[in-house]
Amino acid sequence: MKKSKVEYSPLDNSKSFTIRNTQEADLTALVALEQRCFATDRLSRRSLSYWIKAKHRVFMVVLLDDQIIGYGLVIMRKGTRLARLYSIAIDKNTEGKGIGRQLMLALEAQTVEAGKLFLRLEVEKTNERAIGLYQSMGYIIFGDYHHYYENNGDAFRMQKPIRQAAKHNELPSYPWYAQTTDFTCGPSALMMAMASLSEKTVMEQPLEFDLWREATTIFMMAGHGGCHPIGLALAAEKRGFKTKVYINQPLPLFTSGVRQQVKKHTIEVIEQQFESRAKQQNIPVVYADFDLNALKDALKNGCKVLSLISTYQMDGYKVPHWVAITAIDDECLYLHDPSVPEQHAAGFDCQHIPVALDDFIKLSSYGKTKLRTALVISKANFKE
Repeated sequence: MKKSKVEYSPLDNSKSFTIRNTQEADLTALVALEQRCFATDRLSRRSLSYWIKAKHRVFMVVLLDDQIIGYGLVIMRKGTRLARLYSIAIDKNTEGKGIGRQLMLALEAQTVEAGKLFLRLEVEKTNERAIGLYQSMGYIIFGDYHHYYENNGDAFRMQKPIRQAAKHNELPSYPWYAQTTDFTCGPSALMMAMASLSEKTVMEQPLEFDLWREATTIFMMAGHGGCHPIGLALAAEKRGFKTKVYINQPLPLFTSGVRQQVKKHTIEVIEQQFESRAKQQNIPVVYADFDLNALKDALKNGCKVLSLISTYQMDGYKVPHWVAITAIDDECLYLHDPSVPEQHAAGFDCQHIPVALDDFIKLSSYGKTKLRTALVISKANFKE
């Protein structure tokens, strides 16, 4: 379900409205409002009930004479400073009363209190009135989706830096790919970086699996192994790219949680092979913590950057996870995450995710050893 349409019911000029947080007793009225306002892309009774009870959201209603005439729902991206206007609805024919603007301001205020920096939304391209409202409030169009709604309508993607005074920088064009397995985040992030450097890179599952086979350590704590930073570098070099690896500690990197000695030995052997091959191919491996300013400079110079993070800040599980860093400014890093983590999330929510610089220090530290590693990728003819 995805929508950010604004629809409008008659409202007496002499009467004022109030805005408050939603309550469980509002459910039936919200279902009725949803039915009145939308012919398609409706939120179900079950979905509305879920969001009323959920914690990672801002959900507010507009009341006139104790009757619900509108609502706005903002959902939070865990572990980041990003929020998304998931749905907004107002009874028809309330034009000129400022209800939509006041509701948006109330939603923004609570979203800021929740510690979020940016609010995103989608709006149907034909909805000129809503687009005008959002633009007048500081939202900037930064992309679009074709055939986004159930009626095949196209949507603009808009964003506002709700807690930043400075004008939001234009987000770069950067391809996004959703990993097709639980263990191929590294190949998926690498494909995004390679595709942003070369149109010859086709992001598809066969390449995703090839890269995983070349870069994996085979074993992790359980299940399939994840991808090693040097393994990813070797896979990129094989396809004509230049790489530089930052690792803040000596090898081995992924054995602390592996209990079986045979698995631990296997990982150690593979990591030694990766290191030896990197030396043979003159791939720079810097055994030191990466500097954010160095990564920022690399991006300015046209390079692409991958970073390993811990998903604990996002979903409560301590799992190593590769992402692509798409941009860095004075306050945030922006991440393309190949994983779509939640039932109600979409690919839209996984692109250019803003993470405050201080938050990223925690996010990019994995495991008891506080592993931090990054990979800088450039075209073969790039000169530092």
